[in-house]
Amino acid sequence: MTSTDVHKDVEDSGPSGYAAARLRLLQEGARSGPPRRSALADLTDDWLSGLFTAGAEALRGVSLIAVGGYGRGELSPRSDLDLVLLHDGSDAGAVAALADRIWYPVWDLGLALDHSVRTPAEARKTAAEDLKVQLGLLDARHIAGDLGLTAGLRTAVLADWRNQAPKRLPELQELCAERAERQGELQYLLEPDLKEARGGLRDATALRAVAASWLADAPREGLDDARRRLLDVRDALHLTTGRATDRLALQEQDQVAAELGLLDADTLLRQVYEAARVISYASDVTWREVGRVLRSRAVRPRLRKLVGERSDFLRRAVVGDGRALGGGKPVAERSPLAEGVVEQDGEVVLARAARPDRDPVLPLRAAAAAAQAGLPLSLHAVRRMAAGVRPLPTPWPSEAREQLVTLLGSGQPTIDVWEALEAEGLITRMLPDWERVRCRPQRNAVHIWTVDRHLIETAVRASEFTRRVHRPDLLLVAALLHDIGKGWPGDHSVAGEIIAKDVAARIGFDRDDVAVLATLVRHHLLLVDTATRRDLEDPATVRSVAEAVGSQGTLELLHALTEADALATGPAAWSSWRGSLVADLVKRVAAVLAGDDLDEPEAAAPTAEQERLAIEAVATGSPVLSLRAQTEPPALVEGQPAGDPEPLGVELLIAVPDQPRVLPAVAGVLAVHRLTVRTAELRALDLPDGVEGSVLLLNWRVAAQYGSLPQAARLRADLVRALDGSLDVAGRLAERDAAYPRRRGVIAPAARVTVASAASRHATVIEVRAQDAPGLLFRIGRALEDAGVRMRSAHVSTLGANAVDAFYVTDGKGAPLGAGEAASVARKLEETLRG
Repeated sequence: MTSTDVHKDVEDSGPSGYAAARLRLLQEGARSGPPRRSALADLTDDWLSGLFTAGAEALRGVSLIAVGGYGRGELSPRSDLDLVLLHDGSDAGAVAALADRIWYPVWDLGLALDHSVRTPAEARKTAAEDLKVQLGLLDARHIAGDLGLTAGLRTAVLADWRNQAPKRLPELQELCAERAERQGELQYLLEPDLKEARGGLRDATALRAVAASWLADAPREGLDDARRRLLDVRDALHLTTGRATDRLALQEQDQVAAELGLLDADTLLRQVYEAARVISYASDVTWREVGRVLRSRAVRPRLRKLVGERSDFLRRAVVGDGRALGGGKPVAERSPLAEGVVEQDGEVVLARAARPDRDPVLPLRAAAAAAQAGLPLSLHAVRRMAAGVRPLPTPWPSEAREQLVTLLGSGQPTIDVWEALEAEGLITRMLPDWERVRCRPQRNAVHIWTVDRHLIETAVRASEFTRRVHRPDLLLVAALLHDIGKGWPGDHSVAGEIIAKDVAARIGFDRDDVAVLATLVRHHLLLVDTATRRDLEDPATVRSVAEAVGSQGTLELLHALTEADALATGPAAWSSWRGSLVADLVKRVAAVLAGDDLDEPEAAAPTAEQERLAIEAVATGSPVLSLRAQTEPPALVEGQPAGDPEPLGVELLIAVPDQPRVLPAVAGVLAVHRLTVRTAELRALDLPDGVEGSVLLLNWRVAAQYGSLPQAARLRADLVRALDGSLDVAGRLAERDAAYPRRRGVIAPAARVTVASAASRHATVIEVRAQDAPGLLFRIGRALEDAGVRMRSAHVSTLGANAVDAFYVTDGKGAPLGAGEAASVARKLEETLRG
């Protein structure tokens, strides 16, 4: 159907004709993107123009105006219609009747409508009081009626905007900042709001408003394409959901990707992130320029007053430090920062004598200088380097490597400087492997950044630890590269090791340093995984880590990298508890690397408290327990007072007369009381001479999910009931699980159970990866009991919604399981968890 045919249907059939033509237009597979949005706007214009003409009759001095997104011709399938009925005030009653004849047909079709009826004076007054109204009127477009009335309002609104820009632009910038604080950054969110998040459509509109003020303009390259891409995604989102929504929810991303002809949801998110990054960077540059212009305007009147009309006085107005009298802005001051790099007007720019075509290290030198000074890199400087700089030779000269390390070690300012280089393609030109991780999403609730931003955040965190290691350069480069393998299929640590070797050699590290960097990348998860999932008392655990690390120096670097990586991942990835476990493991591994022998573990003698509990359990024939909070000293930061001790959890000691089903009973009761288990150990306790009976001792570390800990007496009472069968733990947990809200379309991956071969000489280690849920440990414990195995200890690790738990189990005689039996237990446990 041609555009002429569609418009004819509108004319012939009124509202029903418009609805049918609109539906056909939205269902056309051949037309999408800007052509469809433009056609939809034209179609709607024709229909509204017909309504206006039929209702206006002989009425003069009235016009119908589209504003906001509709004014720009950016109608998505479910967009609001933003309309203003403008009139000269001569016949208010007739204008009100005309408004009803237009608004009601729109409502009758179920279209969202944002409308107002105003005179030009009223419109200008409202715009002066409400910034959002003024922004909408900047895109005012005539639909029908008195063209002169519309043109007069447009001219007046633009003049008002330009005259009031020094006041309104800071207000607009603050509005953008508040919105970003509420909605987050579009380029990192897994479920972003395409309109409201920072780098979204609202920010693109704000940049148009800044340009209309004539005070500053955004860097145009790529900006229109970024805006178009976000609008295309919003169109597809409206079509697939049938709703007027701007939030790209997880359950809708595959459908939206298919609507756009993209490979998958990750490809969709990456395109969204790339577009958002362009808009965010353009916003940073533009608002910086607005600030510079406004500061300059504020200085000029004071300077003119001081200087008067005499040029000789103007020359004397600059004192020794280069600042204008009266505290004004520096007059064309250029302060050297590095070879070919100077500071001017609050930015880092290239010196006049700089020659990017002859100086391949210049981008890194300028970036390092900017980050060290805490200043932004000028857009002009970055573009000049991108256009003319020579590629770095292979291997890099030592200065280039040193400047990269300086940049990475500069802390928080590194982020903005790195993004400036990346916006013009300089990063991927220097480090081609960066392209595969750039804007790559991470579908893991623990991660709050894309892969590339996480790598830079890790380097920023690592810069805080450079005083802890003997080779800070290796730490910083390892931080930059540790997840570089996520752009390739398979285990990212294995792929990353290969890439890290190549990159390290290319940037000029010697063979020994290349080997260390490769080891750090290959094993960057080793310490935290081992510390939280393995028995640190088992010599086999410590020896395996020592063999992988190889040297004291590498261990030191790996310890710092582990903490930096976790801190840069998100708040759920690091805690005092995890830190204490990693530190304990590092201490044990360091001893092995120093040549100390590891003795085979012997059963530790019971403490006085454990012995007391055991005797009481035998005497009463029922479980007894104690709760004790554990803390560690606060981290000391130079120049800051020490804080309160940080909680590591609560130690829960339970002594129970030996009987079946102890593990699932205890785990179930803890789940009922909303206690999270971090570690668990279970062993039979030898009682003192003269005391008959057998006691199981459980030593667990727990933490309250929220609120305060339950009283020990309540825990004991419920444990007694769970052991005698009067407390239906499974039923209680099922009821609570059924009451949990379920997110539509979100399906957790199936549980996976594996046997970790050679992880221990004294037990079989069974590792469970599953969706974390109340009672998970209870279900696992019950399944292990049903399989006829005994659990020596459990090491529980939860990251976001994912639980990764390791269980040390033996047969009834206390020996490791045979290979076949272990595989059978793992298979049955997996079936139970998937069932």
